[in-house]
Amino acid sequence: MTLDHTFHPPGRKDLSISITNMPSSPQYAPWLKSAQDTIRLESEAIGALESRIGPEFEQAVLQILKGTEQGGKLVFTGIGKSADVARKTVATLNSTGTAAAFLHAADALHGDLGLVSEGDVVMAVSKSGATAELIALLPMLQARDLNLMAMVGRPDSPVGRAASVVLDVSVDQEACPYDLAPTTSSAAQLAMGDALAMALMEARGFSSEDFARHHPGGSLGRRLLLNVGDLLIPEHRVSVAPDAGLREVVLAVSQGRVGATAVVEGTTLKGIVTDGDLRRALERDPNSWSSLNAADVMQVTPRCLTANTRAIEALDMLESNRISQVVVTDNAGVFSGFVHLHQLMDAGIR
Repeated sequence: MTLDHTFHPPGRKDLSISITNMPSSPQYAPWLKSAQDTIRLESEAIGALESRIGPEFEQAVLQILKGTEQGGKLVFTGIGKSADVARKTVATLNSTGTAAAFLHAADALHGDLGLVSEGDVVMAVSKSGATAELIALLPMLQARDLNLMAMVGRPDSPVGRAASVVLDVSVDQEACPYDLAPTTSSAAQLAMGDALAMALMEARGFSSEDFARHHPGGSLGRRLLLNVGDLLIPEHRVSVAPDAGLREVVLAVSQGRVGATAVVEGTTLKGIVTDGDLRRALERDPNSWSSLNAADVMQVTPRCLTANTRAIEALDMLESNRISQVVVTDNAGVFSGFVHLHQLMDAGIR
């Protein structure tokens, strides 16, 4: 079987890609076997880490908690792919309540070591534990009043021996067929970094509300922090008295732009009138239209929410009941306004 694909970029001559002798079934493609082996090797390497969550890991968590509670921060450093892992771990730590920073080992040797302060905890990430930049950095770190830890693939390496606590992320082999490109080792480092972040998160009692406060611009933050009261606007606070005629009710429904108006006596909510209620009123004897008032056509038991109800709960309620708006009251039951389905959908909470 031969597939010919020709690409014609503007202003350049034709480039042709020819794939010949493609196997009839993709299960025999050698690169697919390589992909499967990668997943298997990485999952086995990550699985092996579970048995290493013991006293050393516990000491790492306790010492990091102590250092950060006393005003220090957790600084991850590394080089190459280990630096990429360190950056990702720092991002996870910061979003889950542990103050963390990233320091590239090479940049540290050229001025960036000022990021590290006394009282900090430094976590050196390395597959070999013997990269030249990290070894050169060790004396400078050891000369400071800080706690040096290591996440290394060789606990007996120079970096491992210099650390007060070692997290062992050694692997049997890389997924790379030449055992060169960091693949399995990077997966193990990432998993150990996540394990450390989650342990610290749990130890701090970091809640979903705390997480939301760290992510105020994201959908999760809005889901957890945005309340119905935050969506109230004056234009939606429309109401009529119980004895208001149909014309006044129609005008109020149109004015509010939420398809409903509240029926209020003093400060007490008596009910609501929706555009659907108005249509049903017009199905009555036309001779009665002129005598109908808001009390005659209103819903006396509308669904109500308080201003501190989470917006996501309001959205779920509206969708499950197939209604377009909900009445909002304060804790004393005083009418505060309406929130419309479209406001909730536009709020980015889902």
